[in-house]
Amino acid sequence: MFKKCCLVPLPKTHILREDDDSSQSKKIKLRDESGRLSVCSKLCYAIGGAPYQITGSALGFFLQIYLLDVAQLDTFYASIILFVGRAWDAVTDPTVGFLVSRSRWTRCGRMMPWILISTPFAVLTYFLIWYVPSVEQWKVLWYLIFYCLFQSLQTCFHVPYSALTMFISMDQKERDSATAYRMTAEVLGSVVGTAIQGQIVGGAITPCLPGNLEGTPGMTCCKQAYLIASAVICVIYVLCAAVLFLGVREQEGTEPMSFFEGMRMVMGYGPYVKLVMGFLFTSLAFMLLEGNFALFISYTMGFRNDFQNILLVIMLSGTLSIPFWQWFLTRFGKKTAVYIGITWAVPFMILIVCIESSLIVAYVVSVAAGVSVAAAFLLPWSMLPDVVDDFKVKNPDSSGHEAIFYSFYVFFTKFASGISLGISTLSLDFAGYVTRGCSQPDAVNLTLKVLVSAAPVVLIFLGLLIFKTYPIDEERRQGNRKLLQAMRDSNQDSDTESTELGSVV
Repeated sequence: MFKKCCLVPLPKTHILREDDDSSQSKKIKLRDESGRLSVCSKLCYAIGGAPYQITGSALGFFLQIYLLDVAQLDTFYASIILFVGRAWDAVTDPTVGFLVSRSRWTRCGRMMPWILISTPFAVLTYFLIWYVPSVEQWKVLWYLIFYCLFQSLQTCFHVPYSALTMFISMDQKERDSATAYRMTAEVLGSVVGTAIQGQIVGGAITPCLPGNLEGTPGMTCCKQAYLIASAVICVIYVLCAAVLFLGVREQEGTEPMSFFEGMRMVMGYGPYVKLVMGFLFTSLAFMLLEGNFALFISYTMGFRNDFQNILLVIMLSGTLSIPFWQWFLTRFGKKTAVYIGITWAVPFMILIVCIESSLIVAYVVSVAAGVSVAAAFLLPWSMLPDVVDDFKVKNPDSSGHEAIFYSFYVFFTKFASGISLGISTLSLDFAGYVTRGCSQPDAVNLTLKVLVSAAPVVLIFLGLLIFKTYPIDEERRQGNRKLLQAMRDSNQDSDTESTELGSVV
């Protein structure tokens, strides 16, 4: 039997009672007394971000070509499905953000129940996206319904997970470190998604023959390959969600502000608007590249049997580059990392459309593009907590606004994704894209060159021009860090004095 002992009064999230259940106390220690996160905690937190990227990379690289060449939908209907699905996904983000911000604290936290409950339904709808219904008339409605359902359920996972960044530690450096772990896991998740989908489906691709259509053995094998790949991804999704739920302990936050009041304050906050708008353009650039690169490699460059390997090289290069960019932003600052990291891909985007088709050049460009993709992954999620901290300094009486910041950022990036997919597929339709064709007209090849090179380059430079006005530099970021630490120390001292006075009384 344990004896009760006197404890030095600590903030609520630090107290560990002796009579706590041993399994709960050993669950995963999110931080020690100094506020530092353990490596195990960071890893468990990071693994939770993988499902979003695994499914996102599979859908981003392969859904368009799947709808056109496997489901054999008309390009117009495919563009409607892709645009409406992503637009619906974008609309659900602030909705889920509102619901999350109003959620009550439970034994599992405020964010974790959303992640836990949405997971089984998300994997079911994801699997059904890759099934081709036998009734031709139902195909468009089938894909539209299940694509929108999956995006909604994925939002119920991703918005709380993104906001969880602000509830794993109060220390800015620890959040940055955890974000780097997360970005590494997410880029690795993109590698896994690209590898699973690409290698399984790529192994089932048969030579391009006029008879390789609906009902033939080649098409049947290709459909089965997509289903197998989706089943494997669903299993990984569930495992990652389980690791996150069991391995991360969410800190109890303050009571949330009114959602609409918070939305008004957040959307009127200058640094946040500039950050979101800057990354809106750069994200749109990389989404255009992602959504059309498989078609560009397959048809314009003529490497139909190698496109899955080229995509895998991009993701591997990005994964290996994450530690470098984490060191770079720590050493030279985040704004400098944005300028260099995002523009790194521009010369290679231009190179790949200016030279004749060469498999070696394609792989070289893929390696270089992966380095820039890593920066595009890491930097937004590393800079967003800085804006939240800056907002806290300017509005010390506000609380519970973290989910609003994250949900609206995700809203704008997903809306950009919907625009890019819709514009891409409609452009191919106007250019005369031939479904399941062995080759494409010159107009289609020219359109693909614009979509993977000229358009992304213009969007990147527009985004960087907006970043010039982003006000949070390293000096301001470090100043905010000191101010917030002083505010926390002051609150801790007040809590301690209150607790000691209560004990005396």
